[in-house]
Amino acid sequence: MKLKLILLLICCQSILAEASQIDTVMVNSASMNKSIANIVIVPDNYSRHQESFPVLYLLHGAGGDHTNWLSKVPAIQEYADQYDMIIVCPDGDVTSWYFDSPIDKKMRYETYLSKELVESIDNTYNTIAEKSGRAITGLSMGGHGAFYLAFRHQEVWGAAGSMSGGVDIRPFPKNWDLSKRLGDYAIYKENWENNTVINMVHLLKGDNLKLIFDCGVDDFFFDANKRLHTKLLERNIPHDYTERPGGHSWDYWANSIKYQLLFFNDYFAY
Repeated sequence: MKLKLILLLICCQSILAEASQIDTVMVNSASMNKSIANIVIVPDNYSRHQESFPVLYLLHGAGGDHTNWLSKVPAIQEYADQYDMIIVCPDGDVTSWYFDSPIDKKMRYETYLSKELVESIDNTYNTIAEKSGRAITGLSMGGHGAFYLAFRHQEVWGAAGSMSGGVDIRPFPKNWDLSKRLGDYAIYKENWENNTVINMVHLLKGDNLKLIFDCGVDDFFFDANKRLHTKLLERNIPHDYTERPGGHSWDYWANSIKYQLLFFNDYFAY
């Protein structure tokens, strides 16, 4: 009995030793003069190998924070091990929408994500520090943010995804603090037109940026995603697009992330 207990303890210690590592990394944002928290999941192979690892940036939705993905979908820790990739979950404020606000100079999350955070992660971890080793995706506000950032910074990210993304924010002028970021729609219409993802398709050229997005048919963002899909088809922009049953829920996103990780893993392996 004692021998069995010792063997069990050794086995448990071995499993823990091979488990992925979870770090909370504080990154200073010079553009916003504050320190921002980020969850970084490092795969189990990281400590045993010297090669560089690809990085997936995974964005939360409105009302969330950097802990959402790990707390709601703890399986992402296993996915980091399975695909040998680093997963970074940044804090994007409650409703930053991940852009540099044209009316609130204290909200500069485009600069933070595309420059300050990426540089910090590459300096801290053993990463593939080029677009071939970086992807970005997110849910809802984070789906908008992932496409927004990747469309505008194709030199930073080589692949991008969106899950139930708010890819056209114009139909929602009174929601999710958007007017605090862009101004009242009736007065600052140009801000809204210039910062909605569906109006940024002109920035894409061929398959320079690998794209995947999906949305549940019962989601209030479904129409916007379908219109973005149609627009990409019209412009001959290659992309993976999926409609499936479901609404705006963690059950949907926990399922969606599994398919997107396969897509990103294929991109990193190419």
